[in-house]
Formats: sequence, structure tokens, C-alpha cells
Amino acid sequence: MRIANVLSLLLLLGLRLAGGSPPPQPVECTRGTSDCTVTNVYGSYPDRTICRAANASFPRTEQELVAAVAAAAAAKRKVKVATRHSHSFPKLACPGGRDGTIISTRFLNRTVSVDAARRLMTVESGMVLRDLIKAAAAAGLALPHSPYWYGLTIGGLLATGAHGSSLWGKGGAVHEYVVGLRIVTPAPASQGFAVVRQLVAGDPDLDAAKVSLGVLGVISQVTLELQPQFKRSVRFTTLDDSDMAEKVGVWGGLHEFGDLAWLPRQGKVIYREDDRVDVSTRGNGLNDYIGFRAQPTLGLITARVAQEKLEQNGTDIARCLAARLPPLALELQAYGFTNDGNFFTGYPVVGFQHRIQASGSCINSPEDGLLSSCTWDPRIRGPFLYNSGFSVALSKAPAFVADMQRLRDLNPRAFCGIDFTLGILMRYVKASSAYLGKAEDCVDFDVTYYRSYTDGEPRVHSDVFDELEQMALRKYGALPHWGKNRNSAFDGAVAKYPKSGEFLKVKDRYDPDGIFSSEWSDQVLGIRGSPNIVAKRCALEGLCVCSDDSHCAPEQGYFCRPGQVYKEARVCSQSTAGYLRTKT
Repeated sequence: MRIANVLSLLLLLGLRLAGGSPPPQPVECTRGTSDCTVTNVYGSYPDRTICRAANASFPRTEQELVAAVAAAAAAKRKVKVATRHSHSFPKLACPGGRDGTIISTRFLNRTVSVDAARRLMTVESGMVLRDLIKAAAAAGLALPHSPYWYGLTIGGLLATGAHGSSLWGKGGAVHEYVVGLRIVTPAPASQGFAVVRQLVAGDPDLDAAKVSLGVLGVISQVTLELQPQFKRSVRFTTLDDSDMAEKVGVWGGLHEFGDLAWLPRQGKVIYREDDRVDVSTRGNGLNDYIGFRAQPTLGLITARVAQEKLEQNGTDIARCLAARLPPLALELQAYGFTNDGNFFTGYPVVGFQHRIQASGSCINSPEDGLLSSCTWDPRIRGPFLYNSGFSVALSKAPAFVADMQRLRDLNPRAFCGIDFTLGILMRYVKASSAYLGKAEDCVDFDVTYYRSYTDGEPRVHSDVFDELEQMALRKYGALPHWGKNRNSAFDGAVAKYPKSGEFLKVKDRYDPDGIFSSEWSDQVLGIRGSPNIVAKRCALEGLCVCSDDSHCAPEQGYFCRPGQVYKEARVCSQSTAGYLRTKT
């Protein structure tokens, strides 16, 4: 997850906050553990529906977890798992209907064992990444790769294939370091309606379970193969984007943890030079990314109001001027990196792996009455954003980047909205043995952009975002990130995974009655139905790809038109030529 907001960053330039309010729990029940709702940390799914369930369970032990699964299986109730903070955009945690069951792993958050000699660590599936990497460091060990946000649980990030950035060794996906897990699945009545399956390295079912979308059962424990603690050296360098297409194909081979962030309107690329160094290298650096710190609530609300005014009534010139500021604000603060945990004195920043690999200090905050919070906290009317993520094969990435640049060159001002949210982040993901993992080495493209609080409200230059996404998914065969994206990105996605058939066979064996399936998961896995929701204005929300003007907003001048570079794209545009006119 990558969240930032221009005006809040400006208000907070140089300010470090000690207080804050931790995110709300995703599961709420009106009567004890009955009559419940579940949502994600952003407070809204792509289709804006409310997910309800008859009851919720909060097991504290594996025995209680088995009992919860057994009770649901005996009653033939649909079951879904909710994590501590629930960061997935799609409805992975929604059982569907009103009679389902939510099982929360909130209290399954302990370290089970650490074998420092064998470099193995077993934790419960509800452990937050922040706590996992700290516990590993205390034993002199390190998880070599992880997502950049440490508010994810180990079970949740495995279910969606979450990753950092690396093509080296086993690569940047956390599931590549899983050597065993225990998973609770439904069972016949003769076996008590639920069983614990223990999977170990070499078991082919492990390749299904370590990226499972939560449809096989509930992961109880995960065993990870770690490495001896090490240090990293980090430097950010900003250059023009003239050779970006060429560099994207090689950058991941040059730096073990390297990534790129493209600011299309500015024509710049922020290159992250990030490599491991000997533990004797001097430095005790810390990554405390600014966008993941607690921010004053008043500032967040004020920033959103200003952003909405720019979106609705601003000119492209005004929007582009505003969009230049967040990258500058972050660059001036070294993106939240410090050389000693307090001050930034210059690059490179050298620090231990557990202090560099991820951040998210806004979830550490004690309750302060919501005076400050995580930027995306749904309890306030602050920033509200979409997050799209898709992986293009490494061999095709240079051509895709060149196409993106061609689209940008047609109307650079249309891309200011991407600069506004700190550009398009490009990370590297290695081919995986997981059935629903990447089939080949990839570059993952991650973009965050404005979302209206009003359902079906057109966004300025939305055709640019949609053409980029459709070009990646359709022309270049990109894979959507399982934990991100709007509905239309998942249409036909599972067919792009060569081993999806093997995954579905395991699913049928583990859960023959489909207790852990839902309408959403069936649509995404191609079992029945489509994730597309075709209705008026559906394309404006990414619920469909438009095929008719009514899927846009013709009464407001938005019509379904072909793309400009990728002609097969269908996007909602204010121009009969398929491209938004620049408003000045």
C-alpha cells in the first residue's frame, strides 16, 4: 500500500508526531458477536456495498480456531477471514449474504517458536509484519523481503501475494520464504467438521496454500526460513526519464532491493539504489516513511477539501502546480529516512534490515481522540483514493513503459494527478512456484489516485488512468495484484496463471462444499459469474470497462471512447477523439 497527500505533507513539513489514533477494527458487531459488518481499512470496497455477516469469531488459540471453522461448516455457513487491519481493496473478507461468519485472526498474533540455528521462525497467522520482523531481529535473524507497509498480517499478506522489490535469490515475495504452515479446513462430520492440515516444504499443496486468497481455509501458523541479520545501504537519486524504458529492464538486476518511481508530468524518475552491506558497516538508519506516519486530522480534512475543489473547479495549471509539491516535500525529508532514527545527514542511509525494510508508525500510536490518525482513516473525511497494482513480465516492461511515455507525451498535464500522489512505483517480483504467484519475473506497477466520495462521480483525466490500466492488462497480459484494484481488473485474470487449474483442484479437495468461497471469489477465480458490474456509470468506478456511453456520464460530457495509444482501450472521455481536453 502507498498513500500520500500533497497538502497534508506540506502542512507537516518537518513535523514529527508522537500521538495519533490507531486504525479502527474492520469487524463491528451490534450485539456481542452477532449482527456484524466487515470492511477494509479504507472504509469502502470498490462497489461501495456494505458487507454483513450473521456473526463473528475471535479465536485466541488454534483449538478455538478449529472450533470456529467446525461450527460454521456444520451449519453450512459461508466463512471469510478478517485480519487485524484489513488492507485489501477487493472483497476478500466478505462472506456474502447476511448469514455468513467472519473469523478474525486479531488475537492469533504470537510467536510460536524460533530456531536460530536452523534460521526458522513459526508465528501465528494474525501476527502483524511489524512484530514479526522485530521478533526475528531479537533472535539475530531477518526476513529478507517484505512489503513496505508493516501493518499487514502474515496470513493476509500471504493470501494476496504481497511483496517488496527484488529479483535476487528467491525474490521479493514473502511467500517464497514459507517452508511450512498449518491451515484449518472443513472436514466431514466423522472428523468433527474441521481438521488441521500441516504442510511442509516439498508438499505440492504448499504451493497452493501460500497464495490462496483465503479460499482454502484459515491459516493458523506459518513457518518462515529467515537469514542472519544484515544491513542495507539506501540512496535515492532523481534523474530525467529519457532512458527509463531501457533502465526498467535492468535496474532490478543492479540493486538487490532497487525500485523506481516515475513522475510523468515532471519527466523524472526517482531511482532507489538499495543493497545489503556487511553488518560491520557504520550506521543505524531508520525508515519512517512520511506517508505512513500519523497526521493531524484537521490537516487531513482541510487537505481533502482543497483537493476536491481542485478536482471539481480547478484548472490543469493549478492542479499541475499543486502536483509538483509532494515529491519536493518528500525529497526534502529524505522520504522519511534518517541516519540515526532522528536526523537525516546525507546518503547513503545504512541500517539494519528490520529498521529499513518497512514502516508504518501511524499504527503504533496510542489513542488520542482522533486528533491525528493514519492518512486513510475512514472515520474522517480525509484523502480517499484508489490503488491499482499490476505486474508486467520483465521482458515486456520496457515496451509498456515506452507506451506509457507516448501516452504522457500526448497531453502531459493530464498526468499531474499521478505526480500528485507521488508517481507510479515500479518494483520487481521474481517468478514463483506458487500456483497463484507470478509465472515469470515481473515489474509491478503501483499507482494511487483520487477517488470521489460521491458514487459515480467523474474524475478529471480518468481516461488516462484507465487507458494505462487496460493497456497493461490487455495488451501486455499483466497480472492484477490480488489485494488491490477495482473489479474490472480481475476480469479473466485467473486464466493468465498457468497453474490455476491445479489451485482449483486443491480448493475442491480442501473445501468441497465451498464454505470459504463467496460470490466475489468465484467470480475472480473464474468459477461462475464475472467481477464486472455493468450499470450506469460503472466504468467511472472501475466496475466495468465501458462499452456504452451510459457506462460513463454522457449528461456531464463523458462518453465511451477508444484510447489514444492503445486503441482497443475503452475509456470515459470528454473528447470525441478519446482524450480529455486540457482545461486552462
